[in-house]
Amino acid sequence: MKNITLLAAALFFQLSFSQMSGNINYRNQVQYTDNNISVAIPVVDDNIISVKGLANIKAEQYIAIFSVTQVGENADEVNELIDKRINTSMAQIKLTKGVETYVDMISFVPVYQYNVEKKIFSKKTYNEVPAGFELKKNLHIKFTDPTQLNAFISILSKNEIYDLVRVDYFSSTIESIRKELMNKAKLALQEKVKNFEAILGESFATAKKNVNDGFRVTLPTEMYKSYEAYNSSSLALTKFTNVNQVNKATTSYYQPILDKEFDFVINPVIHEPVIQVMYEIKLTINREKEKEKKTETKEINNYILVTPTGEVKNLNLLAKP
Repeated sequence: MKNITLLAAALFFQLSFSQMSGNINYRNQVQYTDNNISVAIPVVDDNIISVKGLANIKAEQYIAIFSVTQVGENADEVNELIDKRINTSMAQIKLTKGVETYVDMISFVPVYQYNVEKKIFSKKTYNEVPAGFELKKNLHIKFTDPTQLNAFISILSKNEIYDLVRVDYFSSTIESIRKELMNKAKLALQEKVKNFEAILGESFATAKKNVNDGFRVTLPTEMYKSYEAYNSSSLALTKFTNVNQVNKATTSYYQPILDKEFDFVINPVIHEPVIQVMYEIKLTINREKEKEKKTETKEINNYILVTPTGEVKNLNLLAKP
């Protein structure tokens, strides 16, 4: 009787778009080098047949987040200045069909400076005193066409809003893609089992089996690598030479999970950052017990039968297993 154990690793994920990755990657300079990603699956023994699938999913909706900072001498001035910048921008952005906006309050704190107190017979004393206020808000813009972001940046920059923090992105097809991955992997696994049975010349029908599977999702913000265009001079230098090197420009580029390690890929051709969903299923077949059953020796018990006439006969009886 088959004893099948199913393990589904559920991932809660937020989706972030990142051809428009935002300044979060400029600051962090994400280094992501592991392209041979394998879903974390418990390994039971060595008799494992594995199938891995990858799906590339294009986003349907995007949310760009811009940071706005304003300082002023008093609370009224700070609120008036930041509201003018945001409201002017929002009025123009909302003219675009299908666009939604939201303003998120981040912080409102006093700003301090130091006053020097001079004394005749002692050192100077620096006292912290209020000098004004600092107000921070985030502007969220929801849109469906990634090319619209350039227009938003142009509008915001005219109102001194420059800091694009990040861009999140979303797809409503995640669940259907997960089911498609599972179905394709199931068929591929069945085909592999048949091939191994043909190669080994045996059937796994009565063998004890365990099935383990799991999903993994990668987001564009996780898949950027830093890049530095660097070509140093080949001039031979001596210890008496002074060299002043210029700072080399550093940028980043999108590096998706490569499909070379997967048995099948859904939407293999991509030209923009995408959500990547990976699925792996592992079938563990306990073939050792099957071998033991085949090689099990049968015990033979010897009995002697004496007939009424006094004749002695040897009886070889097989013992019950």
